[in-house]
Amino acid sequence: MSSENRLAAPRHLALGLSLAAIGFAGTASALEPAWETDAVFEQPESIAYDAASGYLYVSNVAGDPDDANGEGFISRITLDGEVDTLNWASDLNAPKGIDIVGDRLFAADIDHLVEIDLASGDIVARHEGSGAVFLNDVAAAPDGNVYVSDMMTDAIYRLRDGEFTRWLENSELQGPNGVLVENGTLIIGSWGNIVDGFETDTVGHLKQVERDSGAVQSLGDGSEVGHLDGVQPDGDGNYLVTDWVSGDLYRIQPDGSFESLMNLGQGLADHLVLLDQGLVILPQMMDGVVHAYHLEP
Repeated sequence: MSSENRLAAPRHLALGLSLAAIGFAGTASALEPAWETDAVFEQPESIAYDAASGYLYVSNVAGDPDDANGEGFISRITLDGEVDTLNWASDLNAPKGIDIVGDRLFAADIDHLVEIDLASGDIVARHEGSGAVFLNDVAAAPDGNVYVSDMMTDAIYRLRDGEFTRWLENSELQGPNGVLVENGTLIIGSWGNIVDGFETDTVGHLKQVERDSGAVQSLGDGSEVGHLDGVQPDGDGNYLVTDWVSGDLYRIQPDGSFESLMNLGQGLADHLVLLDQGLVILPQMMDGVVHAYHLEP
């Protein structure tokens, strides 16, 4: 992800789009719209769902993605797209990925992981990531550990028993952005090999990281896909993955082949799939809108 005024389309975009055309596994049927919010958000980047309350939460970068301006905030909306509280939690610094563990919401906040009380919206802890530069996505594991990608240092941080430390650093991660916990594995959406700012000389694909050993390998044949952002399961053994730069929502199969299901324009960020509700919920940073679509049967 990035912001409108800090990220021009990377020089490798044309190659990424041509590879996407080559990589299509077939013609995908269009997803059916469910709802769309008004354009009230300030660079909405990530979505989380609290099953206990039924609310969705939306992170708002509200400025440059690396600017510690204190203007970032979290919104709370209903499952049918109505805004309940636009500024539910505030005093954040370009918050990006969010996820929920128990009664806490965790937000990536440049070089901190911020812990927020779900009942009140109050910040209860700021966990500093020593050496972190651009914390991006957040994914909670069933054991309560929280994993956070640092796109600019090819690293994954982990919050475990209250300690937030760099768990893994490996250049093979190639700009790790999206994170999904899947059994004993992390599925990582790679932005690509970053050479200058957000520009790349190769675009990314999905990676697998073993949680026990930290071993990194490509998913499937490692074919380039795009500047990947959010990663979510589709319920059929594949992954729904956003490309921030091209604006595509891809379905990527375990062998690495992929197809575009739709395009919502540059700025398509860290989405959420709710299999029980049959919904894909997609934040569009450039438009300030959150979209929801029905999953294909």
